[in-house]
Amino acid sequence: MALKLAVDFEHLKKYTAGDAQIEDEILGIFVQQAEIWVRNLNDSQETKAWLEAAHSLKGSARGIGAWAVAELCEHAEALASQGSPEERSIVLGDLKIAMEDVVRCIETRETVVG
Repeated sequence: MALKLAVDFEHLKKYTAGDAQIEDEILGIFVQQAEIWVRNLNDSQETKAWLEAAHSLKGSARGIGAWAVAELCEHAEALASQGSPEERSIVLGDLKIAMEDVVRCIETRETVVG
């Protein structure tokens, strides 16, 4: 079984024509913005703010090929109106771990295998 990393760089290359400078810029912006959205999720008590942060992060994660983060954000969106504080806390914890994996992957710029 092939190892899947936190960022699908081949997916990102489709949108950057393989331009490493553009990829670096996009990934840098993603990391900065993701920190804000995760903090907003962490601090959010309001359904609308939670939903907006989860939705924004989901779209950006899909754009760079951070599939696990996008999937967790989709789950977070579903919890916006239906989830208990405990469920939100669990998905937020999982999201923070997934984001750590994404940041580590970006820093090492490993390629996706498989």
